[in-house]
Amino acid sequence: RPVALRRAFTNLIVNAASYGEAATVGLAEAEGDVEVTVADRGPGIPEAMREKVFTPFFRLEGSRSRETGGTGLGMAVARAIIRRHGGDIALEDRPGGGLVARVRLPGTP
Repeated sequence: RPVALRRAFTNLIVNAASYGEAATVGLAEAEGDVEVTVADRGPGIPEAMREKVFTPFFRLEGSRSRETGGTGLGMAVARAIIRRHGGDIALEDRPGGGLVARVRLPGTP
């Protein structure tokens, strides 16, 4: 489902660009799977909150203002789409500061 995957990666890239000022996207093969990374140089996400950002309507920025962020669905939607494709997503600290969203999808047989 290429349209769904495009939406998932758009959500990740827009978040990185919005909260981290710029997004760096990488693609690699990892043990037969495909690994896509979306990295930024923003403030990151505290480790204790990383799983919570995948909860629908949860936002780290709590004002609920559309001018300071979205509705809190982007990460939940991205994870749901990626998991429907047999993959998963994890958030990690980026060396030197920022955040990395690491997406792993099954490679083709």
